[in-house]
Amino acid sequence: MTTRESTILPSRISRRNLLCGSVGLSGLTLPTLLSLRADAASLPRAKSCIVIYLWGGIAHQESWDPKPEALSELRGEFQPISTATPGVRFCEHIPMMARHSEKIAVVRSLHHHTGAHGPALYTSITGQKAPMGKAKDRKNWPSLTAMVSRFCDVPDGTPPAVAMPYLNYDNGALIQGQFGGWLGVDYDPIMMRTPAGKPYGGTSRYTNRELELKLNLRRNRVEGRQSLRAKLERRVGTQADFQRFNRFREMAADMLLSSPVKEAYDLENEDPRIRVMYGDHIGGQSMLLARRLTEAGVPVVQVNAGAGDLAGGSGDNWDTHRDHFPKMKKRLLPVFDRSISALLTDLEQRGSLEETLVAVLTDFGRTPKINKNGGRDHYPAVFSQILAGGGVRGGHVYGSSDRDGARPLANACSPRDFHATVLTAMGINPRTEVPDREGRPFQICGGRVLPLF
Repeated sequence: MTTRESTILPSRISRRNLLCGSVGLSGLTLPTLLSLRADAASLPRAKSCIVIYLWGGIAHQESWDPKPEALSELRGEFQPISTATPGVRFCEHIPMMARHSEKIAVVRSLHHHTGAHGPALYTSITGQKAPMGKAKDRKNWPSLTAMVSRFCDVPDGTPPAVAMPYLNYDNGALIQGQFGGWLGVDYDPIMMRTPAGKPYGGTSRYTNRELELKLNLRRNRVEGRQSLRAKLERRVGTQADFQRFNRFREMAADMLLSSPVKEAYDLENEDPRIRVMYGDHIGGQSMLLARRLTEAGVPVVQVNAGAGDLAGGSGDNWDTHRDHFPKMKKRLLPVFDRSISALLTDLEQRGSLEETLVAVLTDFGRTPKINKNGGRDHYPAVFSQILAGGGVRGGHVYGSSDRDGARPLANACSPRDFHATVLTAMGINPRTEVPDREGRPFQICGGRVLPLF
């Protein structure tokens, strides 16, 4: 099957802009216009996106690309199992995902050149090489979550993007690439704390300002505080600074007073059977909250998922340099398997899987060679990620790695290509140019669209 790159609209003309009539068409002939409309209609059109980020680097060998034929010192302890898709095998410790394989497209040939967590997360979540700079530097490239939100229309009081239940840190330092970057503060995902679900272990040492909607404040108290604030308030800083600050404050107030987002945030309103299906832990409840928020109108939600407090605690995460196999078997894989399988089941049962894109990203893979501590180390030379829903063709594997899981064997691709595919699934032309805060145009993605539709 050929790629869908040939159906992408020309630079500067997104499908959304074309269909909404916001781009001048006076220079186009009628046949050209009809052709562009036909091409636009053939593109995927997901309405919302759930990004699941596995900080630390999930091992491709022990997830979606098992290597039973590898040398004995490389292949590891786990066995492959059959999936619902003939000829496709997953690791034995994600049996629920194996039953959902017909909904999933696996990309097994991703690679980049960055072996440190911070720069690797930046590359994975932005599609760009990491620069030197601060985490919230406005010269940084926007995250995938922020970039998708840039093209989505949302009602007042609804954040364009949410990240939860915490941001990602490396050795206590907040990692670059998780914000709006040069798009500006308006596109920084709103941090939201998951209101239910037991943590996997570990306590947070590093905190960011998070939005907690379950404050048990009566409506009249919130309205009274708003009125008093308006009377006493004195504008400080520049007009632009004030507007950005005021925007977030008004958004929070709108959600607290009356908003579908506030109702979605209250997981106690969910069917108890559905909550149990996701699992009584912060990972599962975060994925449930992501589904509820997208239903409430938030176009893109990012869940930072591991088995432990990734904001600096001592719980498990995907960086398995030691005791790799016990951690994967007992904690990491069962929690993740249950959570994402519940999400796919829930979306399908609600009839919203085709309009909700689920994208699972990670830093990199893990080394083919098992180290002396029974772990696998950082390995960007090849790794796997998955997509589901949103018009993606399930039961499909793109690319492959070699026998030992050491290099791409066929159809090597990059995080930038994965981004182009996600953007296309959301109806966003990857060749679109948008200006930064100083008016300089940037093409939002230089990658090629993978043939997953």
